Amino acid sequence: MAKITYVEHNGTEHVVEVAAGMTVMEGARDNNIPGIEADCGGACACSTCHVYVAPDWVEKLPAKDDMEEDMLDFAYQPDPARSRLTCQIKVTDALDGLVVNMPEKQI
Repeated sequence: MAKITYVEHNGTEHVVEVAAGMTVMEGARDNNIPGIEADCGGACACSTCHVYVAPDWVEKLPAKDDMEEDMLDFAYQPDPARSRLTCQIKVTDALDGLVVNMPEKQI
């Protein structure tokens, strides 16, 4: 299990435990975290699970693949360095303490 902090655009924090093997998106969905819509259910076919990864975590995550890079073009105000799709981040014990910030809206 990894504790992940999801921060809404208004600053509200939700700290939840997510099992290894799940995605950060599934952790949000299963814990009713507002701000991550996940319209495609995790197929990397939309950008509605977009977040900004806390700066100190950017280098600790696996690199984005081409499909994720392409889908981020459709996200609301993507940040080239910090934007990620939570459906593409697999939870491991090494992600304990991960902090992600939600954008103002998902599109």
